[in-house]
Amino acid sequence: MAMASATAASGEAPRKTRGVRAQRREAGTNLGVPYIVRNIPTYDILGEESLVRIEKTADRILAEVGIEFRDDAVALDHWRRAGAKIDGVRVTFEPGMLKEIVSSAPRQFTQHARNPARSVEIGGNNVVFAPAYGSPFVMDLDKGRRYGTIEDFRNLVKLAQSSPWLHHSGGTICEPVDVPVNKRHLDMVYSHIKYSDRAFMGSITAEERAEDSIEMARILFGRDFVDRNCVILGNVNVNSPLVWDGTMTNSLRAYARANQAAVVVPFILGGAMGPVTNAGAIAQSYAETLAGCALTQLERKGAPVIFGNFLSSMSLRSGSPTFGTPEPAIGSMVVGQLARRLGLPLRCAGNFSNSKRPDAQAMQEGVMSMLSAVHCGANFILHSAGFVDGLLAMSYEKFVMDTEFCGALHSYLAGVVVDDNTLAMDAFLQVGPGSHFLGCDHTMRNYQTAFWDSKLSDNEPFEKWVEQGETDMAERANRYWKKSLAEYEAPPLDVAIDEALTDFVARRKAGMSDAWY
Repeated sequence: MAMASATAASGEAPRKTRGVRAQRREAGTNLGVPYIVRNIPTYDILGEESLVRIEKTADRILAEVGIEFRDDAVALDHWRRAGAKIDGVRVTFEPGMLKEIVSSAPRQFTQHARNPARSVEIGGNNVVFAPAYGSPFVMDLDKGRRYGTIEDFRNLVKLAQSSPWLHHSGGTICEPVDVPVNKRHLDMVYSHIKYSDRAFMGSITAEERAEDSIEMARILFGRDFVDRNCVILGNVNVNSPLVWDGTMTNSLRAYARANQAAVVVPFILGGAMGPVTNAGAIAQSYAETLAGCALTQLERKGAPVIFGNFLSSMSLRSGSPTFGTPEPAIGSMVVGQLARRLGLPLRCAGNFSNSKRPDAQAMQEGVMSMLSAVHCGANFILHSAGFVDGLLAMSYEKFVMDTEFCGALHSYLAGVVVDDNTLAMDAFLQVGPGSHFLGCDHTMRNYQTAFWDSKLSDNEPFEKWVEQGETDMAERANRYWKKSLAEYEAPPLDVAIDEALTDFVARRKAGMSDAWY
């Protein structure tokens, strides 16, 4: 069976064989930039004394309460050999032990894409936007809310590929519930490879599904290349409070074993899976995440790992989760400070909303949480586009509305450039007092790049807006995503690699009966 192209099979990175313009024509979209290099500082809100108190509280949680590691004897053996105390499935750790273990993880790493121009740098001052992840439902203005299908999944991959403002194809953009549970990971990973040339994520819902995802990446890039480089991410979640189950740790170890990056994320609803107070929830999440990150290093020292966090609140009147609220947003700032003290790349916050439609609530909550991700220093921002209904649904309209907001954030993160051109002294000398700058030489040189230009916002006079149908942004977004899908062209994929992938998927599916739960 053909495994990959000659360059990938030899363990070398795929070569850039065509110019950027040719690649753009083939992809049918503007490449944009592969990722953002931030040019504004992070927002550090706590001083040394407060940060140390949170770290010491996390140390006490780890030493006096501990974390349960269920249904994974290998993980318990790792901890035993590392010097942790084991009591059944509960593991306790001496203060400082986990920090020492995670010190072997890289501060920054490259996740390679099949198009080398779209590889991303994760860590440092780099910011990578990826779509939302994990929704069982999808919705749009035409068909309403419904269970996601593999067609929806492919559509969302195509929309992500078509946007110059996203950098990553993501993972489970929606659950394709029309495909058996034990087989859908194969279709999802194949769709990312087939319909996008960006970096992507694999499955984590069972160890064998993680292994399948990694094997498909080996077919794409070559086994030797994958062993030496990160090409796929796996997003694993803690069962807060203070439980790591075997499904997650087995998948986490599979990614680390293959030298691929696990994204380690607790999901804490304040008042349910953690304290209602921010500092306590942050200390808990720090302890849970640190333990997962350390386990990757015990599986394979030096494997890339991302320190993840998902703080959220809840309505204490109804018990419902709430998203896009101010307390988790400001808590993200502290999580960013703690991750930088560890020297680990950070995944934190995203574009969250509890709204059931792509409306003002959705965008208000989304902006609150997305700006917290930007200011806390997050390097990998999952859930950057499409998140509605508390992540139960992916909205086609909100997806493209959010990608437009990501475009605005590109300009925001660029900061203010100060040089001879931007200071515009020549413009002042040419225009003088009392005139205007519309036609001066400086404006003509810079007008195409001076301001970010939204494709969805309406900036026309009221009368023209009325003449054009009085549409709101959701209606304009509905037209835009349909136009994007109509104009989409798949990026070229080597025929031999495509055949090898489809053969692998067919053989794996043939080897198991359908399972629907």
